[in-house]
Amino acid sequence: MNSTERRALAGLASLYVFRMLGLFMVLPVLSVYGADYRGSTPALLGLALGAYGLSQALLQIPLGMLSDHWGRKPVIYTGLAVFALGSLLAAQTDSVYGLVAGRMLQGAGAIAAATMALVADLTRDESRGVAMAVIGAAIGLAFMLAAVLGPVLAGFGGLSAVFWLTAVLALLGILLLWRLVPTPQSPRRPAVYRGGFRRVLGCAEVRRLAAGAFFLHLLLTALFVPLPLVLVDTLRLPGSEHWKIYGPVMLGAFVVMLPLMRAAERSGRARAAMMCAQLALAAGSVALWAVSELSLVFLLAVFFVAFNLLEALMPAQLTRAAPAEARGAATGLYATVQFLGAFSGGSLGGWLYGLGGAGAVAQLGIAVVLMWAALWWRMDARAPKAA
Repeated sequence: MNSTERRALAGLASLYVFRMLGLFMVLPVLSVYGADYRGSTPALLGLALGAYGLSQALLQIPLGMLSDHWGRKPVIYTGLAVFALGSLLAAQTDSVYGLVAGRMLQGAGAIAAATMALVADLTRDESRGVAMAVIGAAIGLAFMLAAVLGPVLAGFGGLSAVFWLTAVLALLGILLLWRLVPTPQSPRRPAVYRGGFRRVLGCAEVRRLAAGAFFLHLLLTALFVPLPLVLVDTLRLPGSEHWKIYGPVMLGAFVVMLPLMRAAERSGRARAAMMCAQLALAAGSVALWAVSELSLVFLLAVFFVAFNLLEALMPAQLTRAAPAEARGAATGLYATVQFLGAFSGGSLGGWLYGLGGAGAVAQLGIAVVLMWAALWWRMDARAPKAA
């Protein structure tokens, strides 16, 4: 990587950490602390957990396309400001409906597509795999930090404290983007208005990876509906001490994921690594049936190694497969189904938890892994690609 690429990557990786830290801190605490909100039910808390995914899903493609036409950085600035406003709304409400509204407004700051496209714009093709891997590692780091900070912060000030910090992190993200991230020198051509998006939809590998993003985030969000409650009920661990489980799990998963990611990229076996990780995700669902702390920690560690590996490898593969002049549209499609998966996982997870407890959510997770594996196998059989 040259100096410009390193500077851009440092700024964008930091931006990802700040933005995803704000989103991820909610996951391990909302089910526990949201029960105190007026009108709270398991279904509504699941909706609140996944609500940001709905507005994200609706806006990723339009804003990804707009970033091809208007520029990446203006779209990202605007999205971060909207995300901060949603965080402020969620921080000041005492109603579950206000919580849902704040989460939906957070999601309206839909910058994932524009940010991924900006990473691609600022790196050469031979450096892009490394860049996307670093971004994936940054997301994994944010997840690890959030799993520790979320329970600790909520223990002091409830969900409001989490959302206040999220708003501050969004504003710091604006400063990072302004000071550290270069503006691409080549002008963006509005390719999406000349059929670029149709080209994206016509790419089998883009469709395959988009399907993976949907299933991956459905699994993650559904898992975090019952998981905090399982820690309270099964392990008798209060919400403020959940970091004692999440901390070692996330740290261990992050450390194990890094060499696996590098080996997959360097050996050209990214496709095989992704398919193995896909099946390993079933461990997260099995963890909901765990009866001891040791088995729970082990199964969650397997799940998060697989999750972090897929979060790193799939976007890198996407930017290689998509047409260069329509990367904003391709990343928009990817981010749309990713967040639609988060919305579906939160909604389904909350509904099923209300009906049948953690076991019903575990069954959903295993069924999703099997459907995902069958779909990828069928798509590979029809149009095999090299990794």
